[in-house]
Amino acid sequence: MHKVAVVVQDGAEPFGLGAMCEVWSEPYHPEDDNPVFDFVVTTPRPGRVRGSSGFDLHVDLGIDSAADADLVCVIPKRGYLDPSPEVVELVQHAHARGAFVFAHCTAAFVLGEAGLLEGKRCTTHWRHVDELAGLYPEAQVDGNVLYVQEGNIVTGAGSAAGLDAALHLMRQQFGSRVAASAARRIVVPPHRDGGQAQYIARPVPVCESEALAPLLAWISANLAEELTVETLARHMHMSPRTFARRFKDETGTTPYSWVLAQRVQAAEELLEQTDHSIDWIAGEVGFGNAATLRHHFGRYRGVSPVEYRRTFSETA
Repeated sequence: MHKVAVVVQDGAEPFGLGAMCEVWSEPYHPEDDNPVFDFVVTTPRPGRVRGSSGFDLHVDLGIDSAADADLVCVIPKRGYLDPSPEVVELVQHAHARGAFVFAHCTAAFVLGEAGLLEGKRCTTHWRHVDELAGLYPEAQVDGNVLYVQEGNIVTGAGSAAGLDAALHLMRQQFGSRVAASAARRIVVPPHRDGGQAQYIARPVPVCESEALAPLLAWISANLAEELTVETLARHMHMSPRTFARRFKDETGTTPYSWVLAQRVQAAEELLEQTDHSIDWIAGEVGFGNAATLRHHFGRYRGVSPVEYRRTFSETA
């Protein structure tokens, strides 16, 4: 993959464009030595392109500049049910010659119009899942995932899931080190599994270690359990000493600190979303009692659970 072309149309969503620029348009950085792409932004009619958020774009390159791209990214836009015929034709040709075609959020409707989703799994923003499935009944629309890859077609859910999908493709083509370096530069997690729900109560924490990832998911689902090093080591069929060393190598922190951080995060979400007592929340996330929860919550967040709830509660 050498050339990446982004296609914008009138009504272009700025976050969608920015996300693709962040992943694919960076110049050479000696600290990570990541690949540099021939990156172009194109439009069916060069010149002024109306934006969707109070400002417009000026794009010099016509859509023919994307004709030889290895990756064609279609940016979501307002008025997604009225794609430019030139863009529909472009993605058809790109797919036919074996290039990657990438669309996230409502840009998936362009791929549907081009006939590229027939018989294929795909996704879009959860608000538009039923509409996409209704318009293109041959498409297998999955509204419970962040992104889907079917051959050389990649579709992503709304907004930030475009970054997840782009980093997935970068990881697939260039390896996890390159994708992790790009994610670190953007300051986002290096990997969220495409099968993760679009909106989820407690996302599984990121870990590049395939060996530890199932354990971390299990911990997140069982925070109320006694999660000692000995208990976790037994899950991994390791001695406590070997497990603790391996965990630190793979995650950069100790099992104790990692579990504490997840318990605080879980308590944070329950404080936001429920009216349950502090004692109940403490038991639910594994702190045992309100005093212990208050101690760790204050240390990690700098405020008490009551103050946090007063500020952020959705039920207040």
